[in-house]
Amino acid sequence: MFKTVLFPIDQSRESRQAAEKVAEIVQFHKSRLIIVSVVEAAAVEDIPTDTMASPDAVAKLLQNAKSLFSQQGIEAETVEREGNPAFTICDVADEIDADLIVMGCRGLGLTEEVSESVTNRVISLSPCPVLVVP
Repeated sequence: MFKTVLFPIDQSRESRQAAEKVAEIVQFHKSRLIIVSVVEAAAVEDIPTDTMASPDAVAKLLQNAKSLFSQQGIEAETVEREGNPAFTICDVADEIDADLIVMGCRGLGLTEEVSESVTNRVISLSPCPVLVVP
């Protein structure tokens, strides 16, 4: 049913927790797994290397995620992009013809902030179903 699964990641705990559900889905459906991470476009040159605005940090994050899935017998492809995270995730989903996006949620609840979250924007803009892992 889910031939291609897109897994957007960042350095959050929620993203790491969603990895387990991604592995289950990919193994069950024998899906192609694409891991995407976005270097935020508003990056400033003197931002520390441990933020999502650093291409080096994003490359390391993607390599670690690929290795984690490899240990579970899952071959994953990685995509690194620059831009607005929500729009970029949806663009990648469209480009690869994703059947499902699986992502973590920061669990902000029903507050004004939720409307501005990356997860909420992806849900609104996605060309395919989005599974949010709490």
